[in-house]
Amino acid sequence: MTSPGATIQRDSEGRLQHLITLEGLTRDEITGLLDLAEFYVRPPGELPARDQSLAGRTVANLFFEPSTRTRVSFEIAARRLGADVVNLDMQTSSRAKGETVLDTIYTLQAMHADILVMRDAEPGLPAFVAQHVAPHVCILNAGEAHLSHPTQGLLDALTVRQVKGDFSDLRILIAGDIAHSRVARSAWQVFTTLGAREVRIAAPDDLMPAADEFPGASRYTSLDEAIEGVDVVMTLRIQRERMKRALFPDERTYHHEFGITAARMRKAKPDAIVMHPGPMNRDVEISSEVADGPQSVIQRQVTNGVAVRMAVLATMVRNVQARRRL
Repeated sequence: MTSPGATIQRDSEGRLQHLITLEGLTRDEITGLLDLAEFYVRPPGELPARDQSLAGRTVANLFFEPSTRTRVSFEIAARRLGADVVNLDMQTSSRAKGETVLDTIYTLQAMHADILVMRDAEPGLPAFVAQHVAPHVCILNAGEAHLSHPTQGLLDALTVRQVKGDFSDLRILIAGDIAHSRVARSAWQVFTTLGAREVRIAAPDDLMPAADEFPGASRYTSLDEAIEGVDVVMTLRIQRERMKRALFPDERTYHHEFGITAARMRKAKPDAIVMHPGPMNRDVEISSEVADGPQSVIQRQVTNGVAVRMAVLATMVRNVQARRRL
């Protein structure tokens, strides 16, 4: 069943006005975003790409959950496109005093905020807000509960594409705390849409998602079996904050059974790459030897995060401008 966000994020002409989920995006739409992001990528040491796509616009970052990479990269992306940027969090907003989310949104909208970047633990909140904003305002989902993290999925896809090229021959493994991971869901959506040969998910029984989730993915409860012959290994942080109870014995046991180690990487293809969305629990879900080793593209993911968010911001504004011209 299609999620509400997949429909709500499009305007009456079918253009993306908001980015709430990668569900429902076509292969051409995703490829277009990745192509634009590639345009904004610069090698380390070079001056970053800049333009004035968002000149005169205001971007408000509303992060009601902790974030480093996503929040900072959205801010950098907006500034490099010429926008004014406002950052809010729970500690500095009136939501902590009891103000409703919509009243916060309406206040920012009245101050001529054009793009609202939202992270929240409440499922469905970005789609709910998108239904109540003015036609010129865009909502970007920067992480929604355990459900969706679309820009993370896009930056992961860009990283894989840069290193591996076409997806049609790739076997991709997503391993770890799948049940609680918005990253896993968005990654599965984008890899599937781009035509990956096989997407595998591997998790302990207690961290495996429901049977009706991740349709088409190959499921494993043994990491040693799942990693055999794959081209891409994405490991995930254990989402303790989303667990109602402890779902694994201890960190040492977890690392022994589900940690990505150099020995396990030898079961993958020799040129396999290793990914992690961060923040990492070193020597829990991934060993430092692997995280810092030659197969790791973790820092490239971070670099690509800024470029992808520039591409998304520029695209949303362009779509709003196109609608106004009609």
